[in-house]
Order: sequence, then C-alpha cells, then structure tokens
Amino acid sequence: MNVIIRECTINLNKRLHKTTFKTKAPKAIKEIKAFARKMMRTDDVRVDVQLNKFIWSKGVRNVPRRVRVRLHRKRNEDEEAADQFYTHVTYVKVDSFKELETKCVEDE
Repeated sequence: MNVIIRECTINLNKRLHKTTFKTKAPKAIKEIKAFARKMMRTDDVRVDVQLNKFIWSKGVRNVPRRVRVRLHRKRNEDEEAADQFYTHVTYVKVDSFKELETKCVEDE
C-alpha cells in the first residue's frame, strides 16, 4: 500500500433508504466512513469538518442525495498507531453529478 488520492461520488440516497428520520445524518456519516474503508482498505477513517457540515446542512432528516468526496490515503505519523495508513475524507463541491466517474488525482 502507498499514498493515493481518489475522487468519488457516493449515492447516499440508496444507502439511507428506509432509515428513520432522526438517524439519517448520523447514518450518512457512518456510510461515508464504510465506503472509504472499503475503497482505500484502511480501518482508520477521518471525516473533514466541511464534509460533516455539508451532510448536516439541511438538517438531520433531509440529507443530500449524493456527495462528491476526495479520499486521501495518508501515512500515519504517530509511531504507536495500530495502522500504518489512515484515510482523510474531504468534500468536493460540484455543480452537477452528471458524467462524473471515480478518478485518481495527482498530488497537488
């Protein structure tokens, strides 16, 4: 494993179908973490503040249907950490979700 950056669209609508109103936003955060864990193969997933604010922007009940995220697998600086890598999930603002695919992003 090495450091990598991917940009993906997560369809929250299908992941939160038939979920109680008061648990939609917390479950959306859990689903984003599960998606990042699966895509990047790391157990330690950290969600950015901007992404958290975007998910909660319309309240606990009305979660956005889709969200574009950037998954950044980083090397853990802490020597005593259980995992060698962790994933940092950030929000990417887009105008439309049409024609978007998962892509690897070059280092900035």
